[in-house]
Amino acid sequence: MSENTRKNTSRREFLKNTGRIAATSAVMAGIVPRIYAGENNTIKVALIGCGGRGTGAASNALSVRNGPMKIVALADVFESRLARSYKSLKNRHSNKVDIPKDRQFLGFDGYKKAMDCLDKGDVAIFATPPAFRWVHFGYAIKKGLHVFMEKPVTVDGPTTRKLFKLADESVKKNLKVGVGLMIRHCRGRQELKRRIDDGEIGDIMMMRAYRMGGRACAVGPKPDGISELLYQVQKFHSFLWASAGMYSDFYIHQIDECSWMKGSWPIEAHATGGRHYRGNAVDQNFDNYSVEYTYEDGTKFFYHGRAISGCKGGFDSYVHGTKGVGVVSTRGHHPGRVRTYKGYNMTNDNLIWKVPQPEPSPYQLEWDDLIDAIRKDKPYNEAKRGAEASLVNSMGRMAAHTGQVITYDDILNCKHEFAPDVDKLTMDSAAPLQAGLDGKYPVPQPGKLKDREY
Repeated sequence: MSENTRKNTSRREFLKNTGRIAATSAVMAGIVPRIYAGENNTIKVALIGCGGRGTGAASNALSVRNGPMKIVALADVFESRLARSYKSLKNRHSNKVDIPKDRQFLGFDGYKKAMDCLDKGDVAIFATPPAFRWVHFGYAIKKGLHVFMEKPVTVDGPTTRKLFKLADESVKKNLKVGVGLMIRHCRGRQELKRRIDDGEIGDIMMMRAYRMGGRACAVGPKPDGISELLYQVQKFHSFLWASAGMYSDFYIHQIDECSWMKGSWPIEAHATGGRHYRGNAVDQNFDNYSVEYTYEDGTKFFYHGRAISGCKGGFDSYVHGTKGVGVVSTRGHHPGRVRTYKGYNMTNDNLIWKVPQPEPSPYQLEWDDLIDAIRKDKPYNEAKRGAEASLVNSMGRMAAHTGQVITYDDILNCKHEFAPDVDKLTMDSAAPLQAGLDGKYPVPQPGKLKDREY
C-alpha cells in the first residue's frame, strides 16, 4: 500500500476494523487484545456551549467505555462558563482532558475554531442556545464531523426547514448524529414501547402529560455592564428567538415521548395560556400552557405546563389504552419508573409490569449508543427526528401564543423567522430582539397577532 493510500484511508473504516485487526494480532501473539489502544483510535471531542447541560454532555461522552475518548477544545461567548466547564471536566476526567488555553475559544465564531481542532470522524457537541443549531450543524457537516446536539434543535418553522435539509446532507455523508432526547434511549421506556405495540394496554385512546413547577425563565430588565445581545444569550430561555422559549425547552421531552409511544406526530394543536403575577419580569414566556394535540386518527394528547410558585406540582406522562394505562414518566425524566396497569385504577392490584430499579441513566445511554454507532459504522442519525420533535413543540407553542388552531403545515411553512441573521452575529452585534421605550420586549398577543408569535 502506498503512503498516499494510507493517508486516504477513512478514519471511519479504521475505527470499524481496528477491533478485528487487534484481536487477530493478539491471538497470534498469545496475549489479551487491546482493541482500542493507540492514539489513532481516540475519538476527539469539542464542546460548543459550556453551560451546565453542555458540560454534562461532555462528561457523558468521556464516560463511554468502548474506546478512548478525549476532549480537546471548548467554545463559548462567556469566559466564566468556559472556565467553569474546563475546571469541572478536568476534575472529573483529568486524563481525558487536553484543552490548553489556545484551544479555549471565546466569541460567536468560536464554534469554527473549536471544530477546526478536530479531524473527520471526531465529535462536536452543540449545547448553545438552540437558535445556533443550524449554523453549527452546517459547519460540522462540511468538516465531516459526527454530532451530538442538545434539544430543541430548531426554534421556528424556517429554522426547521433548514435543519431538515441539513439532516438529509448529514445522512448522505454517513455522519452519526445524536439529539438530546435521551428518553428514547431509556431501556425501560423502550420496553414500554414494545409492550404498547404488542397490545398490552389495548389501542391508544388518549394521552396526557404534566410539568408543573415554580416560577422559571422569568427575567427582569437588562442590568448594566452587559450588552443587550449577551444578556439575551445568557438568559436564552426567556427569549423566543434564542431558545424557542420555556415551552420548547421544558416540554419537548414529554411531548416527544408520548408521540413516540403513539408512533406518529400530531397534525394540529389547539391551546391556551397566559401570563400571571409578572412583577418586573420582561421575558416572552407564558406562565401556563394547556395544549390539545390531535393525531391523524383523531387521538388526543393533552399537555399541561405551568411555572407558577405556590401551586400543586407534577411531572408525569400517561398513555391510556382500551385495556389499561402505561406510565411513561413519574416525577421526572430519570428514573422513569415505567409501568403498566390493567384498567384505569393505577393500584398495585392492577399492576401488570414495572421496570426494575435502579435504572441506568438515559443521559449516559444516549452517548453509549452514539459512540457505539460511530465505532461500528452503524446507521445512526437522529437529526430529522429531532427537528420533527422541535417543530411539533413549536406548533403547540404557536397555538397558545396566537390563539389559533395551528397545523403541522402551518408551523412548518410559517414565514416568521425569529432571528434570520443569527449566523452573522458578533460580540458587537445588536440583539435580534429589541425592547421598547418602556424597557419591555414584544410578547405574544393571542387573538390580535394570529400569524406570528410577537
